[in-house]
Amino acid sequence: MEAFLVSTGLVAIAEIGDKTMLLAIVLAARFRKPWPILAGILVATLANHGLAATLGSVAGHSLNGPWMKWVLGLLFIGFAAWALIPDRFEDDEAPSAVRAGSVFLTTAVAFFLVEMGDKTQIATVALAARFQDILLVAAGTTLGMMIANAPAVWIGEAAATRLPLRYIRWAAAACFAAIGVWILIAG
Repeated sequence: MEAFLVSTGLVAIAEIGDKTMLLAIVLAARFRKPWPILAGILVATLANHGLAATLGSVAGHSLNGPWMKWVLGLLFIGFAAWALIPDRFEDDEAPSAVRAGSVFLTTAVAFFLVEMGDKTQIATVALAARFQDILLVAAGTTLGMMIANAPAVWIGEAAATRLPLRYIRWAAAACFAAIGVWILIAG
């Protein structure tokens, strides 16, 4: 259960202000159909984070040893620094509603691609390597993504632009750093 709760909380905080949240806002403003957008986010995140958790678990089994705690601990401390860098969403990354087909498919493809190499995907790999539980980590990181992105879809840009993103980035960085230090000390 620890893997699920840590994964959920970490990703929920880290996703606020991330480019996938900005993508959710853009899609909500463009399509104005929250349910297919939320379904697309869910499917894309399950697929993306399922693959990432599988990779992390395999890496954790294959690359075990005392040095692995140092790699994971330093990775999370690196995520802390990365979380302090604001994301920006490029207009050319936004999908075209006319050419993309359905709202669900557009959202699923866009979220899957935008999440590739994102800090939450890499964090999912590291969390799965740490906890060795593909299902709980993928479920937790997916729930964290939904916790962060569902309000962006429902409330839209008006509320999202009022969130204190600087402080949220600092909180996410503190969470990543705490987990990194915890791995190094308790690991």
